[in-house]
Amino acid sequence: MVLGRGGGAHYWKNDMSPALSKLAPATMILVGALSLGGCATKSYVREQIAPVAQRVDALEGRLQETDSTAKSALAQAQAAAGQATNNGQRLDQLNARVDGVEQRMVEAQRKRPRN
Repeated sequence: MVLGRGGGAHYWKNDMSPALSKLAPATMILVGALSLGGCATKSYVREQIAPVAQRVDALEGRLQETDSTAKSALAQAQAAAGQATNNGQRLDQLNARVDGVEQRMVEAQRKRPRN
């Protein structure tokens, strides 16, 4: 505060331009944040990432096991489907044979003389 000619108090006038006066505090905050932030060392980063890397490795192992199990189940399902198709074909053949036997029985009963 400065005393004026008439004995009254006057405050300092800001001689900076408005753009510069808005930029100055932001610049000071940015410089302060950068100086306080520091850089992480390689060992610190490794320590922080190690648990994550272990979890990723464990999950990759479980994924491989699951993939192997799924492939095995697919192979078994495909084999079962093939066997079911084969069994269906054999049943169709047996049905045709049974139908033939039934027809012969019916014909034999017709040809038999009645007493």
